[in-house]
Amino acid sequence: MGVLKYNEPGQEVLMERREYEMMFAVEDGHWWYTGMRRISTRLITHLFPHRRDLVVLDAGCGTGAVLRDLASFGQVTGMDVSTLALGFCQRRGLRRLDQATVTSLPYRSASFDLVTSFDVLYHQAVSNYGAALSEFQRVLKPGGRLFLRLPAYNWLRGRHDRAIHTARRFTARELGHALATAGLEVEKLSYANTLLFPLALGKRLIEAWLPPQQGSDIHPNAAWQDTLLRLFLYWEARWLERHTLPYGLTVIAIAKKG
Repeated sequence: MGVLKYNEPGQEVLMERREYEMMFAVEDGHWWYTGMRRISTRLITHLFPHRRDLVVLDAGCGTGAVLRDLASFGQVTGMDVSTLALGFCQRRGLRRLDQATVTSLPYRSASFDLVTSFDVLYHQAVSNYGAALSEFQRVLKPGGRLFLRLPAYNWLRGRHDRAIHTARRFTARELGHALATAGLEVEKLSYANTLLFPLALGKRLIEAWLPPQQGSDIHPNAAWQDTLLRLFLYWEARWLERHTLPYGLTVIAIAKKG
């Protein structure tokens, strides 16, 4: 469940205002956003135990909810191509923000201890995600880490992907190869959102028989639904600290710059 974060220079394709507004409205409580943030923060804590002095870049920060979680690890910069998204970040009181594209980061080499990029490189506006990985590698300090999260499996494409302009979904093997090509050492490569995979697969199959819909799958849920569904991701967060999962709706990768 991603949203547009980047455009290549000169392109005008931006996510519709209603999608950003919906994301801003629900991401503090929606099971997917809260669950995936729990997975991310637990893995970062495992990587950098007791560290509160990291210099962090979130490349594709969207409306900014994840920046508040990352702030517990040190100094965080949020970067996004969308003026609208950055405006929502400012409404959260966030100020350390930059507007830029993924393939041309406005930072000196070896600037960051940690670069995160969550559900960004899948988008059709990112014409060369390998170039983006090379940029992430460039701005990392030696020994720094890159943490990626991306949608899995091209055959899982559905109406949501059409609404958010998905160009590609990834396998763990494909992502691992791309990271190695960019000069990064893969430390963790796993799927996530595994326990709910059968439900998502069933939804995709049903969608094939339904008329087209407008908009993405991002919408408010009943409180009990969010509470129940996030429990599955909270359990996965604990498991993924020391283990991997063999399939899922999401691919996660952590890679180190030598």
